[in-house]
Amino acid sequence: MPLFGKKDVSKKSKKDAEKSQSIEDKYEVKDLLGTGAFSEVRLAVTKEQPKEMYAVKIIDKKALKGKEDSLDNEIKVLRRFSKSVKRSDHSGTDDKNEGKWLTHPNIVQLLETFEDKSKVYLIMELVTGGELFDRIVQKGSYTEKDAAHLIRQVLEAVDYMHEQGVVHRDLKPENLLYYSTDEDSKIMISDFGLSKIEDSGVMATACGTPGYVAPEVLAQKPYGKAVDVWSIGVISYILLCGYPPFYDENDANLFAQILKGEFEFDSPYWDDISDSAKNFIRQLMCVDADKRYTCREALAHPWISGNAASSKNIHGTVSAQLKKNFAKSRWKQLMNAISMVHKMQRLAMNVSDVSDTSSILPAAIPNRQKCATIVEEAEIDDFDDGDDDDDDDGQDNNDYGAEASIPCDNGGTPDEENGLKQRSSRN
Repeated sequence: MPLFGKKDVSKKSKKDAEKSQSIEDKYEVKDLLGTGAFSEVRLAVTKEQPKEMYAVKIIDKKALKGKEDSLDNEIKVLRRFSKSVKRSDHSGTDDKNEGKWLTHPNIVQLLETFEDKSKVYLIMELVTGGELFDRIVQKGSYTEKDAAHLIRQVLEAVDYMHEQGVVHRDLKPENLLYYSTDEDSKIMISDFGLSKIEDSGVMATACGTPGYVAPEVLAQKPYGKAVDVWSIGVISYILLCGYPPFYDENDANLFAQILKGEFEFDSPYWDDISDSAKNFIRQLMCVDADKRYTCREALAHPWISGNAASSKNIHGTVSAQLKKNFAKSRWKQLMNAISMVHKMQRLAMNVSDVSDTSSILPAAIPNRQKCATIVEEAEIDDFDDGDDDDDDDGQDNNDYGAEASIPCDNGGTPDEENGLKQRSSRN
């Protein structure tokens, strides 16, 4: 597999292969944290410093055959946000890029890569603080100022991504994780499986998550960085009321709402929310992408940069709505997965005990909407049909495939370039 633009390790010279370091030389791979169609995420500790914990994403080359470019793209994006990515052949970061790209405190880093004949290993920064919605529900107090602080961190990270020429294309609450269990923990953006480095400034491939995807993507128009701003607007809306701005069990109706930008600030849920917050959301969720705020403009909005955000406690209303509206797939999680989030919280509290975490039950609150990811038809594989609910493991474990087609208005199947496909997460 042409990883990093290099030949497969199995095709390297014997001398080069002998020099390559294997993951077993440096790390001890431990507990399973999550699984995907083509990969799994496990806990890894360094042999020299066992208390140093990381997440290792292990990709099966055979299962990924034909989708190597998707993995190469994800790694290329992650490398852009990693100060110096070490490779198993000791080559490190290309000299021409040395010092060009810096890390960002709110973006999960790729730290090191390994490769053997059958697998690719990505050593990732480990985040242990849990999912965004969990923390809000668990808090005793929650205000607009808290929400504005969260969104400011996301905007700063995405603004940095955009400066580096990267569009995330799948921003949603499940991809916003707390770095640690500390009360003042920062937010981290994860899952760059659908991210794209802009070449010509516009993209055409339909991708994202229904409910968070921008109108121009659904309209199958060329798009750019503004799609991320729309998604941040949707997230901001949810953070202030506990339910999504767009929802319908029927995908066609859901997409129609998004295309028209039809959303309301319903009473009584929005009665105590400031006019500044509502204006902020309108600016981010403007249907016309050319008139939509950029991240930089959003950061300058009074709700983010000033004192316009209210200090009134809205925890009761928001947490109740989050639990009601985003718990659709929770029972599926309880039956089918061990929560990576709670495993990591336990590990963070007791580093010495990293062997017995299988009894921890998941408590992540997933999206109530059909948490499918739209990907281009070229990435489709013949999987068994699955539920529409997202089953996120809390780490960057995006796999490159899709399931059922989203019907077109004419009843047909979308074409390859701009076709919309529905994908149930297998993570």
